[in-house]
Amino acid sequence: MWKKAYLESRILSADPIELIQILYEHAILTVGEARASLAVGDIAARSKAISRTIEILAELEGSLNHEAGGSISRNLGELYQYMRMRLTTANVKKEDAPLAEVESLLNTLAEAWNAIRPGASAAPAAEEEAAAAGQWSREFAREPEIESAAHNWSA
Repeated sequence: MWKKAYLESRILSADPIELIQILYEHAILTVGEARASLAVGDIAARSKAISRTIEILAELEGSLNHEAGGSISRNLGELYQYMRMRLTTANVKKEDAPLAEVESLLNTLAEAWNAIRPGASAAPAAEEEAAAAGQWSREFAREPEIESAAHNWSA
Protein backbone atom coordinates (compact mmCIF):
# COMPACT_ATOMS: atom_id res chain seq x y z
CA MET A 1 0.00 0.00 0.00
CA TRP A 2 2.80 2.46 0.85
CA LYS A 3 4.39 1.73 -2.55
CA LYS A 4 1.20 2.80 -4.33
CA ALA A 5 0.95 5.98 -2.24
CA TYR A 6 4.62 6.75 -2.86
CA LEU A 7 4.23 6.20 -6.60
CA GLU A 8 1.10 8.35 -6.75
CA SER A 9 2.87 11.13 -4.85
CA ARG A 10 5.89 10.82 -7.12
CA ILE A 11 3.72 11.00 -10.25
CA LEU A 12 1.76 14.01 -9.04
CA SER A 13 4.93 15.96 -8.25
CA ALA A 14 6.94 14.84 -11.28
CA ASP A 15 7.98 16.94 -14.22
CA PRO A 16 7.46 15.51 -17.74
CA ILE A 17 10.94 14.00 -17.90
CA GLU A 18 10.54 12.27 -14.55
CA LEU A 19 7.19 10.84 -15.67
CA ILE A 20 8.91 9.25 -18.66
CA GLN A 21 11.64 7.95 -16.33
CA ILE A 22 8.98 6.40 -14.09
CA LEU A 23 7.46 4.61 -17.08
CA TYR A 24 10.87 3.25 -18.06
CA GLU A 25 11.51 2.09 -14.49
CA HIS A 26 8.23 0.21 -14.43
CA ALA A 27 8.77 -1.27 -17.90
CA ILE A 28 12.17 -2.58 -16.77
CA LEU A 29 10.63 -4.01 -13.60
CA THR A 30 7.82 -5.75 -15.47
CA VAL A 31 10.21 -7.27 -18.03
CA GLY A 32 12.24 -8.57 -15.08
CA GLU A 33 9.05 -10.03 -13.61
CA ALA A 34 8.27 -11.68 -16.95
CA ARG A 35 11.76 -13.20 -17.11
CA ALA A 36 11.51 -14.49 -13.55
CA SER A 37 8.05 -15.94 -14.22
CA LEU A 38 9.29 -17.61 -17.40
CA ALA A 39 12.17 -19.17 -15.48
CA VAL A 40 9.83 -20.80 -12.94
CA GLY A 41 7.15 -21.73 -15.49
CA ASP A 42 4.44 -19.38 -14.19
CA ILE A 43 2.54 -18.81 -17.42
CA ALA A 44 -0.11 -16.48 -15.99
CA ALA A 45 2.40 -14.21 -14.25
CA ARG A 46 4.64 -14.15 -17.33
CA SER A 47 1.76 -13.18 -19.60
CA LYS A 48 0.53 -10.53 -17.16
CA ALA A 49 3.99 -8.96 -16.85
CA ILE A 50 4.49 -8.97 -20.62
CA SER A 51 1.06 -7.39 -21.11
CA ARG A 52 1.88 -4.67 -18.57
CA THR A 53 5.16 -3.94 -20.34
CA ILE A 54 3.39 -3.75 -23.71
CA GLU A 55 0.90 -1.28 -22.19
CA ILE A 56 3.72 0.90 -20.88
CA LEU A 57 5.40 0.90 -24.29
CA ALA A 58 2.09 1.87 -25.89
CA GLU A 59 1.81 4.78 -23.43
CA LEU A 60 5.35 5.87 -24.25
CA GLU A 61 4.64 5.67 -27.97
CA GLY A 62 1.36 7.52 -27.56
CA SER A 63 3.14 10.34 -25.77
CA LEU A 64 5.36 11.08 -28.76
CA ASN A 65 4.78 14.30 -30.66
CA HIS A 66 6.19 13.63 -34.11
CA GLU A 67 5.96 17.29 -35.13
CA ALA A 68 8.04 18.55 -32.21
CA GLY A 69 10.27 15.47 -31.92
CA GLY A 70 11.06 14.99 -35.58
CA SER A 71 13.22 12.00 -36.46
CA ILE A 72 13.99 11.21 -32.82
CA SER A 73 10.29 10.82 -32.14
CA ARG A 74 9.75 8.65 -35.24
CA ASN A 75 12.74 6.46 -34.35
CA LEU A 76 11.52 6.03 -30.77
CA GLY A 77 8.07 5.11 -32.05
CA GLU A 78 9.55 2.44 -34.30
CA LEU A 79 11.69 1.14 -31.44
CA TYR A 80 8.65 0.93 -29.13
CA GLN A 81 6.78 -1.03 -31.83
CA TYR A 82 9.75 -3.35 -32.26
CA MET A 83 9.95 -3.98 -28.52
CA ARG A 84 6.22 -4.76 -28.37
CA MET A 85 6.69 -7.25 -31.20
CA ARG A 86 9.62 -8.89 -29.36
CA LEU A 87 7.58 -9.12 -26.16
CA THR A 88 4.75 -10.81 -28.04
CA THR A 89 7.25 -13.25 -29.56
CA ALA A 90 8.67 -14.00 -26.11
CA ASN A 91 5.21 -14.72 -24.77
CA VAL A 92 4.10 -16.93 -27.65
CA LYS A 93 7.37 -18.87 -27.98
CA LYS A 94 8.12 -18.90 -24.25
CA GLU A 95 11.65 -17.60 -24.88
CA ASP A 96 13.88 -15.51 -22.66
CA ALA A 97 16.09 -14.03 -25.40
CA PRO A 98 13.49 -11.52 -26.66
CA LEU A 99 12.78 -10.48 -23.06
CA ALA A 100 16.49 -9.97 -22.41
CA GLU A 101 16.76 -7.91 -25.60
CA VAL A 102 13.85 -5.66 -24.61
CA GLU A 103 15.24 -5.31 -21.09
CA SER A 104 18.59 -4.22 -22.53
CA LEU A 105 16.95 -1.70 -24.87
CA LEU A 106 14.84 -0.30 -22.03
CA ASN A 107 17.91 0.05 -19.80
CA THR A 108 19.74 1.94 -22.54
CA LEU A 109 16.79 4.28 -23.11
CA ALA A 110 16.32 4.78 -19.36
CA GLU A 111 19.98 5.75 -19.01
CA ALA A 112 19.53 8.35 -21.75
CA TRP A 113 16.43 9.80 -20.11
CA ASN A 114 18.15 9.82 -16.73
CA ALA A 115 20.89 11.96 -18.26
CA ILE A 116 18.30 14.59 -19.24
CA ARG A 117 17.47 17.00 -16.43
CA PRO A 118 15.69 20.33 -16.66
CA GLY A 119 18.22 23.15 -16.75
CA ALA A 120 21.03 20.84 -17.86
CA SER A 121 22.70 21.35 -21.19
CA ALA A 122 20.59 18.78 -23.02
CA ALA A 123 20.51 18.70 -26.78
CA PRO A 124 17.67 20.76 -28.30
CA ALA A 125 16.12 17.66 -29.90
CA ALA A 126 16.00 15.92 -26.53
CA GLU A 127 14.36 18.98 -24.99
CA GLU A 128 11.78 19.01 -27.80
CA GLU A 129 11.07 15.33 -27.20
CA ALA A 130 10.66 15.93 -23.48
CA ALA A 131 8.25 18.77 -24.24
CA ALA A 132 6.37 16.49 -26.61
CA ALA A 133 6.13 13.86 -23.89
CA GLY A 134 4.94 16.55 -21.49
CA GLN A 135 1.60 16.84 -23.25
CA TRP A 136 0.73 13.26 -22.31
CA SER A 137 2.42 13.37 -18.94
CA ARG A 138 0.38 16.35 -17.77
CA GLU A 139 -2.76 14.33 -18.45
CA PHE A 140 -1.26 11.32 -16.67
CA ALA A 141 -0.38 13.37 -13.60
CA ARG A 142 -3.74 15.12 -13.50
CA GLU A 143 -5.89 11.97 -13.43
CA PRO A 144 -3.97 9.21 -11.62
CA GLU A 145 -7.09 7.34 -10.48
CA ILE A 146 -8.32 7.01 -14.04
CA GLU A 147 -4.93 5.92 -15.35
CA SER A 148 -4.35 3.38 -12.60
CA ALA A 149 -7.83 1.94 -13.11
CA ALA A 150 -7.34 1.70 -16.87
CA HIS A 151 -3.86 0.19 -16.76
CA ASN A 152 -2.61 -2.79 -14.86
CA TRP A 153 0.97 -1.55 -14.78
CA SER A 154 0.50 0.98 -12.01
CA ALA A 155 1.97 -0.06 -8.68
